[in-house]
Amino acid sequence: MGLLSLAIWTPIAFGVLLLAMGREGQARAVRWLALIGAVLGLLVTLPLLTGFNTSTADMQFVEKVLWIERFNIHYHLGLDGLSFWFVPLTAFITVIVVIASWENITERVNQYMGAFLILSGLMVGVFCALDGLLFYVFFEATLIPMYLIIGIWGGPNKIYAAFKFFLYTLMGSLLMLVALIYLYNQSGGSFDIQTWHKLPLSGTAQTLLFFAFFAAFAVKVPMFPVHTWLPDVHVEAPTGGSAVLAAIMLKLGAYGFLRFSLPIAPDAAREWAWLMIALSLIAVIYVGMVALVQTDMKKLVAYSSVAHMGFVTLGFFIFNDLGVAGGIVQMIAHGFVSGAMFLCIGVLYDRVHSRDIAAYGGVVNTMPKFAAFALLFAMANSGLPATAGFVGEWMVILASVKFDFWVGLGAATALIFGASYNLWMYKRVYLGPVANDHVKELKDINCREFLILGVLAIAVLYMGIYPKPFTDVMDVSVAQLLQHVEQSKLP
Repeated sequence: MGLLSLAIWTPIAFGVLLLAMGREGQARAVRWLALIGAVLGLLVTLPLLTGFNTSTADMQFVEKVLWIERFNIHYHLGLDGLSFWFVPLTAFITVIVVIASWENITERVNQYMGAFLILSGLMVGVFCALDGLLFYVFFEATLIPMYLIIGIWGGPNKIYAAFKFFLYTLMGSLLMLVALIYLYNQSGGSFDIQTWHKLPLSGTAQTLLFFAFFAAFAVKVPMFPVHTWLPDVHVEAPTGGSAVLAAIMLKLGAYGFLRFSLPIAPDAAREWAWLMIALSLIAVIYVGMVALVQTDMKKLVAYSSVAHMGFVTLGFFIFNDLGVAGGIVQMIAHGFVSGAMFLCIGVLYDRVHSRDIAAYGGVVNTMPKFAAFALLFAMANSGLPATAGFVGEWMVILASVKFDFWVGLGAATALIFGASYNLWMYKRVYLGPVANDHVKELKDINCREFLILGVLAIAVLYMGIYPKPFTDVMDVSVAQLLQHVEQSKLP
């Protein structure tokens, strides 16, 4: 079993073990076992950091075993510069979420922690899979634990939100399955994704494939106008569910564009780039304005996620090395920042049981340490220089201006809207005199909460001040992808 298999199956094995621990009296043991499983899942990804060769675009840490002989399906794993950082990021966020859920989940603790660990392993599998059907299995299987997390531990409308999440994402993925079967037949019975990259496909076939993949990945990102499920799900999901959904699950769709849409249908990708750029700019500008008028903190951050992910798809479809690398950096940074934003909202919700901005005011007076962390993450979410939120957005804006000045100008307005909704929310929730008795009785963050927010703060600042380790890994792979996309594959 190689490193990638360990990264996938370690958290899943611990998750299954947790599901077997059924008695409520075992809650303390369950939490510690979940933490051990999450930490081990992170530790097995650390050798990837030291063993990855940044000078090649070839797949590394490759594992390939025949899985289903009759259909030539392989258990085929590997990493390149496009997918590398998402494996340790997923494991890292899982550890954070387990610690964050230590006290606020009191019912069915074993099932909650088990679902998160299984979800973690499945998401790592998506980023590692090099066999089309294996990718599809991991991609779809992530829906099950997230559906249960929302539907069991969510808010008052949890069933509606869970059902909407499941239906939206499943419907899009069915078209992707049809595309995968078509590619299997065209390649002479192979599910190997790298073989598909070399197929000479007609213009019509590429266009149909492009929109089949678009149906699956655009919903997952989510892109405008199929983004409406996200705010509902975030509002109803428990804090840990929101953090994982924003930090990792949204990235599965954006990653799909890099691994499938661009290399398999490059001519269609170039032909329909105008549509992708238009939808991305609408997400950046219009959804940013929608975030401004939200009264629920979770909805505000959910809409800001749609706007930030608009930067990602914009960067991918201007076919510029700075833009594609900027989109990937934005995905990683958004993982840290949005996860931190939702955990901050969770800290307040655990104490006051309200997400309404109007229920707060003057929190800085009673929770000064927490308010300092919240300010840092709000600034990072606004794209402040020297924070992770700035690096990817700046790279995409530079690439957009190089591509077309007006596209760059439209993208740059996101920084204005981002500062507006983040700082206005911060002002109403944290600044000024103490607004009511609930705020007056608040206690500052404990050691566990300080640890979580402190680690995320270090990650946000480190990436903002020194992004070189993140960009070095992806440069060669991005260059090879763009070179591949520029070469027409029309027969």
